[in-house]
Amino acid sequence: MQVRPTLQTHAGGGDGGDLDAPEIGLDSALFAAVMVPIRSVPPRPKVAPPPAPAANAPSADAEKPEAPTIAAQLSKEEFAAAQQETTQSLDIAEKNLASTGNKRLNPAQKDLVSKIKGFLKDAREAAQAGDWARARNLAKKAQVLSEELVRSV
Repeated sequence: MQVRPTLQTHAGGGDGGDLDAPEIGLDSALFAAVMVPIRSVPPRPKVAPPPAPAANAPSADAEKPEAPTIAAQLSKEEFAAAQQETTQSLDIAEKNLASTGNKRLNPAQKDLVSKIKGFLKDAREAAQAGDWARARNLAKKAQVLSEELVRSV
């Protein structure tokens, strides 16, 4: 539907500079049906409620078992090699850390020390859990970083 403005005529001519803006007659009832409310926020997502616990299921207070860890299956030779390499890398990294113990370290070197200690801790935990492939990987990372630290001091 198109609406055309209607001009009102004023008495007393002139240059037309004193004319008011034209009055536009609109029937708001026609537009009420097509008006859509504007949301200031997006609608809330609909989330399904959590399933009700079964009658024989353990309560939420009971301890949950730890998730199983996935470890690579190593042959006996690979297993022995991983143990040996892990031990060697841990020893080298610890010796390198000890050699920088008395020296003044800048913030970057201190950050490197904390990373090395984190890798050493994680490697020992992996070795205790029997994950020698992971332990070897973490110990090697600690060794490489410790060698970089020694070169930078």
